[in-house]
Amino acid sequence: MIALGEIDLVLASTSRYRRELLARLTPDFRCVAPAVDEKPLANESPATLAGRLALAKAQAVGAKNPGAIVIGSDQTADLDGRVIGKSGTVENAREQLASCSGRTVVFHTAISVIDARASKPRAQTDQDTTRVHFRTLDADEIARYVEREQPLDCAGSFKCEGLGIALFERIETNDPTALIGLPLIALCKLLRELGIAVV
Repeated sequence: MIALGEIDLVLASTSRYRRELLARLTPDFRCVAPAVDEKPLANESPATLAGRLALAKAQAVGAKNPGAIVIGSDQTADLDGRVIGKSGTVENAREQLASCSGRTVVFHTAISVIDARASKPRAQTDQDTTRVHFRTLDADEIARYVEREQPLDCAGSFKCEGLGIALFERIETNDPTALIGLPLIALCKLLRELGIAVV
């Protein structure tokens, strides 16, 4: 096994949330923005979209970083089979949370690890499914939450690692880090399969 700090590790993302999560495992990595079109294909399910984009991001960055181990990840928020994106504005965030009130949103968080050290780079993939059950929220609660936390860059318009946790009845997940954007349990498993020791 090779130690994590002995490889060229690249995160195919500019997300600060994913960067902070990966830093829990090691400080020794680089971030590279993947040039990937993230538009869904016709009739593509939220789970399939997350998996396709995670792999595409890892492949795009891996092609330009031979000799590296490249991590790609993507997440979709799924309400009744429809993708909920990042709100971008306060008004949209309020509307998103109102639509989630009293309902369950499914988050598909996919991860792909490309071993670009090999002459034929191979990909290891995994996907986590997290179900977030929202409380029934009133308009004032939603407005106060959005004003305090400004979750405009988050799918579903909340930050579960912050005040957003107060919006839920419960969360069903195998990996609490998946909901933040990078499933670390799955990542550790994929790295071990590539012969890389995390601890």
